[in-house]
Amino acid sequence: MTVKRGSRTVSLFVDSKKFAASVHGPLSCTNCHASLDGKDLPHDPGVAPVQCGACHSDEQKQHAASLHGKAIARGDSLAPHCVDCHGNHDILPVKDKRSAVAPLNIPFVCGRCHREGTPVQINRNIDQHNILENYSESIHGEAVLKKGLIVAATCVSCHTSHNILPHTDPNSSINRRNIAATCTKCHAEIEMVHRKTIRGELWQKESNVLPACPDCHQPHKVRNVFYSQGMADADCMRCHGDEKLKASNGRSMFVSVAEVAASRHGQKGVACSQCHSEVNVSHVRPCETITHPVDCTKCHEDQGQQYQRSRHGQLQAAGDHNAPSCKDCHGGHHVLGKHDPESNTFPTKVPNLCGGCHREGMKAAVRYTGPQHEIIANYTESIHGKGLMKSGLTVTATCTNCHTAHLILPRTDPDSTVNPKNVPATCGACHHGIQEQFIESVHSVSITRTDKKLPVCSDCHSAHQIRRTDETGFKLDIMNKCGQCHQEIAKTYFETYHGKVSRLGYAGTAKCYDCHGAHDILRVTDPRSHLSRANVVATCQKCHANATRRFAGYLTHATHHDPKKYPFLFWTFWGMTTLLVSTFVFGGIHTLLWLPKAIQMRRELRAEEARDAAEKAGLHQPNTNREDNHAG
Repeated sequence: MTVKRGSRTVSLFVDSKKFAASVHGPLSCTNCHASLDGKDLPHDPGVAPVQCGACHSDEQKQHAASLHGKAIARGDSLAPHCVDCHGNHDILPVKDKRSAVAPLNIPFVCGRCHREGTPVQINRNIDQHNILENYSESIHGEAVLKKGLIVAATCVSCHTSHNILPHTDPNSSINRRNIAATCTKCHAEIEMVHRKTIRGELWQKESNVLPACPDCHQPHKVRNVFYSQGMADADCMRCHGDEKLKASNGRSMFVSVAEVAASRHGQKGVACSQCHSEVNVSHVRPCETITHPVDCTKCHEDQGQQYQRSRHGQLQAAGDHNAPSCKDCHGGHHVLGKHDPESNTFPTKVPNLCGGCHREGMKAAVRYTGPQHEIIANYTESIHGKGLMKSGLTVTATCTNCHTAHLILPRTDPDSTVNPKNVPATCGACHHGIQEQFIESVHSVSITRTDKKLPVCSDCHSAHQIRRTDETGFKLDIMNKCGQCHQEIAKTYFETYHGKVSRLGYAGTAKCYDCHGAHDILRVTDPRSHLSRANVVATCQKCHANATRRFAGYLTHATHHDPKKYPFLFWTFWGMTTLLVSTFVFGGIHTLLWLPKAIQMRRELRAEEARDAAEKAGLHQPNTNREDNHAG
């Protein structure tokens, strides 16, 4: 099907397969041809043009303000519309190599108008000629057109896709003051090549002083030309290579060329002036204009922002002379990578590095107000410290693994890696399997919703005194750890055989974690729990190989003090106690009441015994009166 439009015959055929495979495939026709919505078919020939901006509003605004959009607005017949670049019913994603606007196709799309000899080039006053031809021979064009390198710069990389403006427009991506930002999207470390450029940002801020990229590299003829990197370092070392050079305060100003060359910066080709950015090459002594310390954040922006937020950065901002700077940890001219065994930040050296301030009695340790003391000494004797410093295990946890290297915050800060809510994730960076168990346990805030404090790794294992879990000391101490939260249950445990022998120092008996689990503690009603009906026998059989279900029915924490949980035991205990007390009370009262009578009876008995004794004594006494009478 065709239709006449002026002098042209236009086909109205739409390939359904191509449309279904396009990015618009899931849409219906009236989503784009909105004027036909609700109309009877076949529709009238006069169909309103598709308004792509109905969905792509940002792109439409940019295009309307661009050279192309303005040309359309003034009725220029050569001005490109959306369909001229993207197609119409067969539009494919940019990442699809078949797309009209895929990186490898962009030069040809733009070249339809901007190739030499096209109506646009002939009829328009364009100051650039042979654009496509020059581009195809440039280093960018060779990479794209000959080597198929899709990350190399194409037309849209410099001119943008929709917001194409003349270089005289201050908002243009190729305006003189913006061209450095455009080029550095790909050439991010170009200042490493241009050593005379003191700071990368000067490309934008002082464009009247420094040349812009196109001044040396013609826009469409960029070639792979190597330029001399200048004598910036050599200029510095004329003075600083002298071992006798000293500052006015007596400090040595000597810089070892060998150390710099072997450093991380030297290996990357970083020049002196890139760090010491205030040098002025117009002076006899370029460095006499330096008034501030080296600002490492110029290159290490993310680390700088973290440091500024950290406790160290806050102290430095407050003017505290004890606050550590980048140099204190990483060194000055001999900065080495953290994977270099000679680096201050190599894992085996981190404890001593942090210990320079945090060892007991040092400048950071004297600030401690909490319970944490002897941090370095305790860490050295911990399982992590022994693994690192005695076994040389560099993958074990160091100070920076837990506290981070630059964003060190107090544990009270919600963003701190050692804040209680973040500790499981911090430990889980190494102990990932355990973290997965923990977050599903009753101790996890995602499972147990409560206002009470829930334990985290450091509550059971401590922060710096972490021991092996198979040590006797850890086994005997863990019940006290659990008892800090579960006080009543701990009391009932210590009344059992298990608890009593544990208090005698026997570590082989069952502890809390032997029955409930260590990190995967679940409610007894959970089928996965070690103490669920399905698993409790197997749990007991870990120690008692012949345990049966009847054996496993033993109530370990049963107590006669809990009428709600154990009412039978509670009422039995108090019933028997009442009976016993009542018996003793009744017997006591009976005894007290009988006591006066018993005393009286005792007295009467004694008196009667006395009379009987007297009578017996009278019967045996001699009759002396009768003998006297006879004698008279």
